[in-house]
Amino acid sequence: MLAKQVPDTRNVGKNAMKEDGTVNRAALPAIFNPEDLNALEQALRLKDKVAGSEVHLLTMGPGRAADIIREGLFRGADGGVLLTDRKFAGADTLATSYALSRALGKIKPDLVIAGRQAIDGDTAQVGPQVAEKLSWPQVTYAEEITAYNGTEVVVKRRLEHGVETVSSTLPLVVTVHGSAAECRPRNAKNLMKYKYARTATELQEHPEATHVQALKGKDYLRITEWGVADVGGDEQQFGLSGSPTKVKKIENIVFAAKEVKHLSASDKDIDELMKELIANHTIG
Repeated sequence: MLAKQVPDTRNVGKNAMKEDGTVNRAALPAIFNPEDLNALEQALRLKDKVAGSEVHLLTMGPGRAADIIREGLFRGADGGVLLTDRKFAGADTLATSYALSRALGKIKPDLVIAGRQAIDGDTAQVGPQVAEKLSWPQVTYAEEITAYNGTEVVVKRRLEHGVETVSSTLPLVVTVHGSAAECRPRNAKNLMKYKYARTATELQEHPEATHVQALKGKDYLRITEWGVADVGGDEQQFGLSGSPTKVKKIENIVFAAKEVKHLSASDKDIDELMKELIANHTIG
């Protein structure tokens, strides 16, 4: 499944953006993208139902994004791959989907599950773009994967005016809506099992004896790390060079009430309120 570590947009400040138009992630707290957690739960439910199936996370970001993979392991995933390379930096949705599709072409999964959108961009473009680049069918706005038989998947979709149930053959990309079931909490046994899971770069930067000893003879604690050279492809399509869109400005807007009106339940007050709302085009 695809997952992303995102800046907590509830805490956007004046230093949230760099001069080149990219997000200053170091200035913002990092969290697991909320709808990716919904997607992780759907993936884990499939794992519970389908014998022999495994859940692996694929994420792209700086070294600290390995936290996302560890969080997935704590909740029941089996492994993960971190795409990290300076050449990936500054990627928009087009460059991101290109990098992810290159990695997925190497992993060769049967089913890719991702959150509908990330809270740092709200574009809902990466999942569909990945599907297009892989030439796979896609199901968006998924609320529940109701059936899986190894060759076909049945998905319930949450739409604006109701629900829709669709089926598709594999391989398939599914993006999960925020109305889907919340992700299960961390499992205590998994937390103890995977707490020392690290990437090669993390071990080089922090070669604490405890971590080195913990990884001896335990390959499942080694988080796979890939760069541009590992996934191949056209380097001009990665990072800033492959990104036709740029963020011009980020603002933290705080809404404040300038005046308060107290209305009674009288017909006169209600009538005046309706006229005001219609006049300023709030309704009507």
